[in-house]
Order: sequence, then structure tokens, then C-alpha cells
Amino acid sequence: MPPPPPPAAAGRRGRCVLSFAVARDRCFSRRFLRAGLRPLAVPLPAAPATDPAPAPATTVHMWVPSRPPRNPLLLLHGFGASATWQWAPYLRPLIAAGFDPIVPDLVFFGASCTRLPDRSDAFQASAIKTAMDAIGVIRFGLVGVSYGGFVGYRMAAMFPEAVERVAMICAGVCLEEKDLAEGLFPVTGVGEAAALLVPRRPEEVRRLVRLTFVRPPLIMPSCFLWDYIKPTLIIWGEQDQVFPMELAHRLNRHLEGNSRLVVIKNAGHAVNLEKPKDVCRNIIEFFKEPIAEAANGDDKVWKLLHL
Repeated sequence: MPPPPPPAAAGRRGRCVLSFAVARDRCFSRRFLRAGLRPLAVPLPAAPATDPAPAPATTVHMWVPSRPPRNPLLLLHGFGASATWQWAPYLRPLIAAGFDPIVPDLVFFGASCTRLPDRSDAFQASAIKTAMDAIGVIRFGLVGVSYGGFVGYRMAAMFPEAVERVAMICAGVCLEEKDLAEGLFPVTGVGEAAALLVPRRPEEVRRLVRLTFVRPPLIMPSCFLWDYIKPTLIIWGEQDQVFPMELAHRLNRHLEGNSRLVVIKNAGHAVNLEKPKDVCRNIIEFFKEPIAEAANGDDKVWKLLHL
């Protein structure tokens, strides 16, 4: 008789055959469906308009409302597997507050992809804006987390007629090269920053989690970690070790009275996951306020949450 097959759990390099990440993806997808959103792949052709059948160069995957949105709110995720992981806890509170969430995977994440060579935040901004136009959403509010905040900041600059107001969560858009040399950022160069934010090995994931969470998970099995491979509201985790608080203050100063800074106590860079209820509450309050109040940069609007 032939020898029995190896156990199902004995994957290559110690990886789990039963993927924890895939199971989580399915769970989050069900939550999106129950919240009334549906998945949509939006092809963005790059060929000239004279081409009768241009091939899609870029595809943006989005979760969109089942009916035309009345109060659209674009949610841009940070580095991670896909948008569903970061925004699932926010769907029902935002919908209950009267918002219509639109949740895309940024290009190179989740199911969004391109065959174009551009990797800039301007390209991301243009791709997401084109996808929004394709689904008929012309004006919208925007929330961006970390890297999604970089893209959202660029979108607001490129398409001011479309982006009504912006909320940025731990997005170090004011980071300068000298900050790396002076030790403000926990890496010494762009290459190390890329390795930090896009981990390829379990130990790199552990390092990123230690930096992004104040209370990181105690147990992180390697077999799971392989799977993880205008008016402006600024929300920041007080103990952010990826983009320190100095960058929040710098951005607030840079916006010269058109922003509000909210500092969340006992939270790090992953404040959107560590304190989702508090972050969501501030997002709802900000987007429900009249423009004049939301744009007030006076010290009276400073909020320090003792949580």
C-alpha cells in the first residue's frame, strides 16, 4: 500500500493549509453584504477613446450601496489585505447615521489591479476618482486611514470640486526626508519603510503590529501571519509609533485653521482598529456638522479623548 498522505496542516514552510485570512475575508464579505453593500469590479480603460473596444488597464474593486447613494462617504483603507478588514466595524454605525459607505480596494490591494507601471499616490487618486465617476458619484466625503489618507489628501488637491471634506486618520502626509535622518520615523530610509509597511515574513508582521497597536495580540502563530502577507478632520492615536504625534501637529498647522485634530488616548497607529467606536463617532459628528463649524481651527475644537 502507498504511504498515507501528509497531514493537511503540514503546509510548505510551516504555513496553514486552512487559511485564517481567507476565512476572515469571507466573514467580512458577509458583513458587507448584510449591511446592504454589493461588490463591483470597475474596469478603467487606458486606450484612447477612439479605440472601439479598449482593454481595461486598471480594475478597481469596490463595495457600493445597492441603491444610488444620497450621502456618499468614500472610505480609503491603509496597508493591508483588503478594504473589508479595516472598515467592517464602521458599516452599520455609518449607515445608521445616514451615510452611504463606498469602500474600494486601492490599486495593488485586495481585488484591485493594474498593468500600468505607475505607483504614485496621484495614480491611486486618479483611479479611485475615475471609478467614482463610473458609478455616478460626483461629490462625496472622504475618510482615509494611513496610506489611504495620503491618497485622500491627493484626491482633495486634484479634485476639489468632488471632495467635499476630508477626514484623515494617522496619515503622515507632512513627513519629510529629514525626519528619517533625525529619527522621528522608526526607520532610516525609504527601503526600510517599505519593508515595514509591506511585511513579507511573520517576524516582519510582528514588528509592524508592535508598532501599530498599543496592546498587540499576545499570540501570533506564524501560520496565520503568512496570510497577512477642504475642511479636514485629523484623527491620531496618541501613542502612534509609525507616524508620531509631531506629524499630526505639523499637519494641523499646515492646514491653517481649516482642520480639527482629535487625539485618541490609549491607541497607536491602528487607532481605527483599536478604537473603532470612538473613531467612528468622531467621523459621524464631523461629517454631520455644517461646513463652517467643521472648518473651524480654533483651539476650542481641540478634543482630547480620555478613553
